[in-house]
Amino acid sequence: MALLITRKCINCDMCEPECPNQAISMGEDIYQIDTDRCTECVGHYDIPTCQQVCPIDNTIVVNPQHRESNEQLWDKFVMLHHADRL
Repeated sequence: MALLITRKCINCDMCEPECPNQAISMGEDIYQIDTDRCTECVGHYDIPTCQQVCPIDNTIVVNPQHRESNEQLWDKFVMLHHADRL
C-alpha cells in the first residue's frame, strides 16, 4: 500500500526530506507520493516517517488505489536499495 498525500497538505516541507525512498516531491499544488517508490518505510522504520512528521492529522493516508501486501513492499524495498549490490 503506497501512501497518498491529501488536499489537507499545507506544503510545510516536513515530509519530503524524511522519505528514505525519495518518493515524495512537490506536485502541481501539493506534495505527492510516487507509488513506485513508496514502501511505507518498510525496510527503514516501523511507522512511515512522513506520517510522523506531518503536522496535520490524517493528511497522509493509505492510497486506496494502490494496495500492496507487506511482502510486495519488502520486494520494492529490495529493488530500490539493493539492486546495485546484486
